[in-house]
Amino acid sequence: MTVGAPVTALYAGLCGLLLLLLAGLVVNQRRITRVGLGDGGKEVLARSMRVQANFVEYVPSIVVLLGLWELNGAPHRLLHAAGLLLVISRVFHAWGFSHSSGESFGRMVGTAGTWIALTGLSIANLMVFARLAAQ
Repeated sequence: MTVGAPVTALYAGLCGLLLLLLAGLVVNQRRITRVGLGDGGKEVLARSMRVQANFVEYVPSIVVLLGLWELNGAPHRLLHAAGLLLVISRVFHAWGFSHSSGESFGRMVGTAGTWIALTGLSIANLMVFARLAAQ
């Protein structure tokens, strides 16, 4: 029997493309500001770097949690809900943070959605553990 995680593969792929876009935005800001290392004191470059870094801080763990839950038999509709929440939240966060280093609607929605996905998937995996441990 072949074991796979097609839903996780979809959202991991989408997140990979989004990360590539964010990295491209950092490179573009480096070109515009002519800063090769660090942020050179340029706020717009620092923001671009933080958007990408924040993405890298959260997304890998969430994708792993999504994949583990899928491999343990989670319903596809719930996996898609979590995956969509993650991708949409990260787009909102990137959009909001790219336009303002302060509070913004996009940053707030993106952060909240990311934390909801992280919390929900963490609890779902703990429930899987509890179910399997009880057998």
